[in-house]
Amino acid sequence: MSCKGCRKCTSKVPFPSIIATVMCLAGSGMFLGYAYKGITLTIQMYEVVFQVKVEGFTDLRVVFVVISLLSAILGTLLMVVSFRATGSIRNILYFGWKARIGGRISCGLFLVTAYIVQIGWITILTCVTIIMFVFQLSRGLCNNLSAADSKKECIDLSQFDFMFPNGIKYENLIICSEGKVKEFCNDYVEEGVGMYIMASAASVVIILSLVLEGYLC
Repeated sequence: MSCKGCRKCTSKVPFPSIIATVMCLAGSGMFLGYAYKGITLTIQMYEVVFQVKVEGFTDLRVVFVVISLLSAILGTLLMVVSFRATGSIRNILYFGWKARIGGRISCGLFLVTAYIVQIGWITILTCVTIIMFVFQLSRGLCNNLSAADSKKECIDLSQFDFMFPNGIKYENLIICSEGKVKEFCNDYVEEGVGMYIMASAASVVIILSLVLEGYLC
């Protein structure tokens, strides 16, 4: 009797949708934390090391916050829709042709919204991957400095001047001071690489969760 009741109860629970929602919420929180800190670190690096202000990264940080919150809300709503459309609950709530048409329309709207947000996340993943690639290049330049001659060697970023705002001074693109080299490599580049790697991984998790939610809907 208890086993039959247990099976009846579990048949009402949309486990795949719950898993997708947990993935979406966890990925959104993880992305928001690492991406926000990574962008903040990048802004500080530009201001402290290169002595230039960048407005684009500030706007990008706002976009990251908004789309992370939107994804978390969307994932929760899709889970609610899945609960309403599972097992006997579906027969109770969507009894009659009008209710069923309304349910299909609402599910379709959520599905379209999920696809739009998914495209946004693919765009964000591309942006984060590009930033991570730039930080990886910078880490390679830092690793090429020999420990013995680190005081004499410089990090020349003049060949990457296209990544900096117009008007930046040429001398600020060549880092020669031992303290500044250490600050650039250890405090910004090393930590930034880790932040953007985790943010990229979180983006992939969110995209997979949205694909799963759309399939289940």
